[in-house]
Amino acid sequence: MRERYKKKKGRIEDVLLKPKEDRRKLSNVPDKTNTRSNIDRRNITEIDRNTDMEAFIKSAKSGIRYQVDYEVLLILKDKKGKKRKIHTRGIDISASGILLRCNEEKWLEAVEYAKKIWIKFEITPGSMPEGYEMKVKIPVHFVRAVKTDEETMGGFAFEKTLAQYAAKRKDAMMLTTASILITFICVFIVMMRAESVIYFKFNKGLYLYSIIAATFLLSRYFFGAMYKVTPIDMEFEPGVTIIIPCFNEEKWIKRTILSCVNQDYPMDKLEVIVVDDCSNDHSVEKIKETIQELKSEGSRYEIENRVSYIVQRENKGKREALCEGVKVAKHELVVFVDSDSFLDPFAIRNLIQPFRDSKMGGVAGRCDVANTYTNYLTKMQSVRYYIAFRVMKAAEAYFDAVTCLSGPLSAYRRQIVLDHMEEWRNQKFLGQRATFGDDRAMTNIVLSHYRTGYQDTAYCSTIVPNTNKVFLKQQMRWKRSWLRESIMAGKFMWRKEPFAALFFYIGLFVPVAAPVVVVYNLIYVPIIQHIFPTTFLVGLLLMSGLMSVVQLLLRRSTTWWYGFVFCIYYELILLWQMPVAWFTFWKSTWGTRLTPADIAEEEKKKQKEQEKQKKRLRGEV
Repeated sequence: MRERYKKKKGRIEDVLLKPKEDRRKLSNVPDKTNTRSNIDRRNITEIDRNTDMEAFIKSAKSGIRYQVDYEVLLILKDKKGKKRKIHTRGIDISASGILLRCNEEKWLEAVEYAKKIWIKFEITPGSMPEGYEMKVKIPVHFVRAVKTDEETMGGFAFEKTLAQYAAKRKDAMMLTTASILITFICVFIVMMRAESVIYFKFNKGLYLYSIIAATFLLSRYFFGAMYKVTPIDMEFEPGVTIIIPCFNEEKWIKRTILSCVNQDYPMDKLEVIVVDDCSNDHSVEKIKETIQELKSEGSRYEIENRVSYIVQRENKGKREALCEGVKVAKHELVVFVDSDSFLDPFAIRNLIQPFRDSKMGGVAGRCDVANTYTNYLTKMQSVRYYIAFRVMKAAEAYFDAVTCLSGPLSAYRRQIVLDHMEEWRNQKFLGQRATFGDDRAMTNIVLSHYRTGYQDTAYCSTIVPNTNKVFLKQQMRWKRSWLRESIMAGKFMWRKEPFAALFFYIGLFVPVAAPVVVVYNLIYVPIIQHIFPTTFLVGLLLMSGLMSVVQLLLRRSTTWWYGFVFCIYYELILLWQMPVAWFTFWKSTWGTRLTPADIAEEEKKKQKEQEKQKKRLRGEV
């Protein structure tokens, strides 16, 4: 059952998937003694993970059960061909089966003697991972009965997995529709840009920008489509240290720690270090409590030797916290994970694969939105995140030149971080110390000397802002760090592969110039020239349509049309943060949490208000 959207004391409660907890807290950790398997026992087939890891992962994920509360119609056909319908409720569901509860007497007896069984229900958005939402009518097999003092339940296995069912009933139609729409949109964009060439002489600046912007965007989708993940090599298992910087994250830190420890990776080659940056909530208590819980699982998980925490005596910032973790890390690769991000059990095994290339210095994983179905804001961020990673980062990874190894999940060679630690932790720009943009800053350091990659099969999910106030502060911080670090990257990107360098500089120019172009098209042209900006608006519609349709094609999610919503939101609101960032990108305040820089800024504002108040009292204002 998914958590409902609601406000509580002015705070919006997030809607999250609710996986059913396994009786083993660390069910995905390989067992050194080989006395148990870490594949879900609900799967019919035991797969040898050493010979076919991709199939093993697929099988394991198909057995993940989610708590739900569905109305389910059970349709029975006996040996005489007579049909009977029973109304039940779904309790939990996986891609391979469902658990039902019914108050009707002797319903299990009827099920056991039925010759053929179907179930009919609807998978509501947010109750299973994105892409599964659909209406289902599927044959099932009765597996077992579960009886308690209060109720009787029955477990049923789908004749086909829900993924197979969707591929036949839903995905084929979506694939056809999306493919037609993408072809239409791309052809239309090319035709419009051909028109720009024809009318180029009438307004060289405007039409040049439109040609450059369209070429840049289409190239991202083209190279994103060319991207391929690095396959898993089971022989490649370097040592990995996961470092989790934490500041006032008592709500999510336990889930983050558990997801980092519960990895399908050799125990002796994986350690987790949590570094608390002097939180003023109950984060430290939650960290200690979580580690103690893990230790209570017994010595077979070796928690004592591979899970630890550090508490800083004063708030020094995220970079300092990460540096403290890197200094005490035991292994050759370090993975940075945000304290509100949750790793897939196979994230680390997938993430480290590109490091088989000795010139690879850092790798980013894919980040999905954990609270997608909370409200319109989180839904549009979900589409934006998916396109940003699966298309934009994938396009950069085609040239081994990813320009941002994102904070939620990224890996580095430890020695590189150590060699440049002082440069990173003491970074200044225009005399101001950089307190955010740590991921882009470290990426620049790595990218200037090594390759950087992206592994789309290394998943994590993160909590995104669910209110406009917090979201806008986050976006302003990101734009400032993007502008600052892009200027820094511009000093060396010209040495990279020509296409990578060209599109980097175009990617810097297009968003910086966008506010000027929008003002010209939507204000100057209609008011001064009395021309309705039809072509410009159609272009925006096509660009947003391309984002939405690609989401539909690749993810089959009902959130796809929120790509349009995001583009409208961007043009009306987010775009205008860019001019502000031009003149304030030197600022070091975080915006969404009280760092020392934020506290100092607040003190300045208070002092100004006090001075104004004194002047009013004296009659000077």
